[in-house]
Amino acid sequence: MGGIKLAYYREEDWSRFVNMIDDCQSMHNSWAEWHKAFEKSKNDLIKQGFEVQNVVVDLDELAYYCLTHRIPNDGKARSALVLTK
Repeated sequence: MGGIKLAYYREEDWSRFVNMIDDCQSMHNSWAEWHKAFEKSKNDLIKQGFEVQNVVVDLDELAYYCLTHRIPNDGKARSALVLTK
């Protein structure tokens, strides 16, 4: 099977990240909750035979990407940015 890129957010960026995204109401309440779900998803994909690559999201790059593409900073935008890596 092919490879999958997953957006990874650093714990030290979490507060800033949640405050800058347009879909914060659908995001986990804490980095610990998000990280637990991230690890579960990653492990499930690996068990299915996928190669998984963590892509650390740079928040300044994310903001610039959304601004230049004139799109909301939401899950769709974050996924699109990660695919460029």
